[in-house]
Amino acid sequence: MAIYHLRVNTISRSSGRSSVAAAAYRSGERLVNRLSGSVHDFGRKQGIGFSAVMLPSAAPDWMGNRQELWNAVEASEARVNSRTARELVLALPVELSADEQVELLTGFVRAELVERGMVADVNLHDADSHNPHAHVLLTTRAVGPDGFGGKVRDWNRVELLAEWREAWADHCNAALAASGDTARVDHRTLVAQGIQREPTRHHGV
Repeated sequence: MAIYHLRVNTISRSSGRSSVAAAAYRSGERLVNRLSGSVHDFGRKQGIGFSAVMLPSAAPDWMGNRQELWNAVEASEARVNSRTARELVLALPVELSADEQVELLTGFVRAELVERGMVADVNLHDADSHNPHAHVLLTTRAVGPDGFGGKVRDWNRVELLAEWREAWADHCNAALAASGDTARVDHRTLVAQGIQREPTRHHGV
């Protein structure tokens, strides 16, 4: 049964996290944080069905390199409590094939995130299991040919999260319909849908 899940997290130095470490874990790669000298090696991680860095048109080509991208993100932040990245965690419909899941995911990321100017580091986990889900790490600064500019405060709006939630449901339902499946998802709360039952929780790995 198709389920709906979209959650937004932040990667912040105030909680002891780095975007380099987060990207290494989600992509299953070995990345080095040049600021701290830390090596984050997740090369043995299993279950990654798709991995890509998606760039807006204004971004230089080097940002497509995960190592260079997230080290540049860390270098652009001077404060000890800086938010270095935003993350979307999305559940994908089990009714879709692996290729259909990738098409759904990249279509949503391109239309709703990359077209706004964000660099998106996209990783699909457990595509062949009962729990296919994606981690999308997003940059927080404006991007230009010379690299990163200022923080884009518009991306912090509560209203934008509501737009993303509805858009993800729309993208999922369009993909399900295109595949011939009758399942549908709904981004609204159970109360808004008129359903009287306890909400379930989406469990990660």
